[in-house]
Amino acid sequence: MKTKIISKKDLIKIKSLSRPIVVLSMVADLLHHGHINILKKSSKLGTVIVALMTDKGVKKYKGNTFLKYKYRKEIVSQIRYVDLVIPLNGLLYPELVKIIKADYFVHGTDWRSGPQKKIRKKLFDEMKRINGKVVEIPYTKGISSTKLKRKLEKSHKL
Repeated sequence: MKTKIISKKDLIKIKSLSRPIVVLSMVADLLHHGHINILKKSSKLGTVIVALMTDKGVKKYKGNTFLKYKYRKEIVSQIRYVDLVIPLNGLLYPELVKIIKADYFVHGTDWRSGPQKKIRKKLFDEMKRINGKVVEIPYTKGISSTKLKRKLEKSHKL
């Protein structure tokens, strides 16, 4: 059974946005200055759509979140660099950009290894096919949601 990647309602919203369309995926469970950095740089490329990982989508490759999707969406949608937030149920980047016909897909360089490495290759291929461009923003040194999460979990086990 094939899952629906994007709702008709969100597609209608996207069609009304001005181009170029910039897509980036986030979990944004523990929002930090690295997230703001990538959003700010993305906004210089065009209209920013954040494909926010759903709780189910995050769990597939990263585990549980501290905050539920609806709260993360509420937070991210209030950031001035973000034009639209849509749900993404897993690492479905190539399928999403194909539907949206994104001009850019932005990601931090942290995905060159780990669970997103295979998807990265597929995304580069799809973006080339639709004449889009993948932009990799250098990972913000010294900050990581995963490390923050581990630190929080460790401090609460005392």
